Amino acid sequence: MSLIHVKNLTFAYEGSYDNIFDNVSFQIDTDWKLGFTGRNGRGKTTFLNLLLGKYEFEETIHANVDFDYFPFPVRNRSSNTLDVIDEILPDYEYWQLSRELSLLKMTDDALYRPFDSLSNGEQTKVLLAALFLKENSFLLIDEPTNHLDLNGRQIVSDYLKAKKGFILVSHDRAFLDNCVDHILSINKTNIEIQRGTFSDWWDNKQRQDNFELAENDKLKKDIKRLSDAAKRTGKWSDEVEKSKTGIKNADFFVDRGYIGHKAAKMMKRSKSMERRQQEAIDEKSKLLKNIESSEHLKLAQLAYHKSRLVELDRVSIRYGDRRVCEDVSFAVEQGDRIALIGANGSGKSSILKLVCGEQIDYEGAVRTGSQLKISYVSQDTSHLRGNLTDYARSFGIDESLFKSILRKLDFARVQFDKDISAYSGGQKKKVLIARSLSEQAHLHVWDEPLNFVDVISRMQIEELLLEHSPTLLFVEHDREFCDNIATQVVRL
Repeated sequence: MSLIHVKNLTFAYEGSYDNIFDNVSFQIDTDWKLGFTGRNGRGKTTFLNLLLGKYEFEETIHANVDFDYFPFPVRNRSSNTLDVIDEILPDYEYWQLSRELSLLKMTDDALYRPFDSLSNGEQTKVLLAALFLKENSFLLIDEPTNHLDLNGRQIVSDYLKAKKGFILVSHDRAFLDNCVDHILSINKTNIEIQRGTFSDWWDNKQRQDNFELAENDKLKKDIKRLSDAAKRTGKWSDEVEKSKTGIKNADFFVDRGYIGHKAAKMMKRSKSMERRQQEAIDEKSKLLKNIESSEHLKLAQLAYHKSRLVELDRVSIRYGDRRVCEDVSFAVEQGDRIALIGANGSGKSSILKLVCGEQIDYEGAVRTGSQLKISYVSQDTSHLRGNLTDYARSFGIDESLFKSILRKLDFARVQFDKDISAYSGGQKKKVLIARSLSEQAHLHVWDEPLNFVDVISRMQIEELLLEHSPTLLFVEHDREFCDNIATQVVRL
């Protein structure tokens, strides 16, 4: 066991006026299984890169361990998998690697196949197995779940549960709960570490948020009382001041000195009230510092003139000689939220593309309603570039609504001026989701919409879908999201 000391960490990217980290200090025990969470764009990957020494920064990070990053960059992806592992870890015992693969429910056969012939899930497991063979290394595991199906996520989560000495970036709540014992969270104004699972951290955060909200309500009432009192005092002092100069031709004596003294005293009291009011307002600004913005999203889905929108009857899909799915039958009725579940490569994305009208070689029957409008969210974000205004215009959506949804998903206004290609993976996914929510459609078809998207945004999207009950056909490997949202499950 050793400690990683982070002391007075301050960092901003070159050319940026805003610090991502500002005088941050904390300690990490290298025996911890540390879950790393925070909203998109807060600096999770940046912090991992700082640990790896990729950037210069103020003050220091002290550690007596080496840091290794997942996913490890593979230079020659056409090499045999065993050669790829030899590059990562030149000195290891074969039996140890075989043991790790067995724990990940893989056979040694995968080692003698080209690395690029493995599925994304298999590649994830192989790289994790190799990295955990390294001694005196603290692993930085960056979103391993994005290429894992539900079963694969459970296997990897159970594998990590038996390990220690890592930071795990993930937005999958069930995955984190199963395999971490501490949470490192990047909040709006600080970084904090808590012992326990993600659910433990979330419960604590909600309690703290509720406390701050209650204190804020009290403070707002006090501010109103002080403001009203200050106005009354100001009015009294004005009236007294007028009485000093505003009485002409009076038949009685006016002690202007007394009245002036009284006016000055009342004015001083008024200023004191105003000062107290400002102090209260300043105190208010210290509250709500870490309450995340999670405003309700809105969805106005078009009503379709028939109850049934789509029907698949004994559909089979093939790519060349390879059949990816067979005899798939289901119907999408208005109000359905159907989750397609299956292993990687079982044809889930192909089914979605087929429903959306893409040209795919298939057998069976696909019936879609006439003039059916579909809004599609793809897994792929590599095509995103340019500014948000041009993007909204190209899809014919309301730019104000589009940007309003992005704001609710924790986009800072400064992000609106950047090229979309410079966004983080989670921010790009939010662009696709916000565009889909802004489109006029009868049916929403979403293919793994939550990859890279932070937990709080996932909860916002869940609330939206539960509140508005749109017709939705989707693929998603976040177990909790599927359990909460799906009204029907189709297993491939």
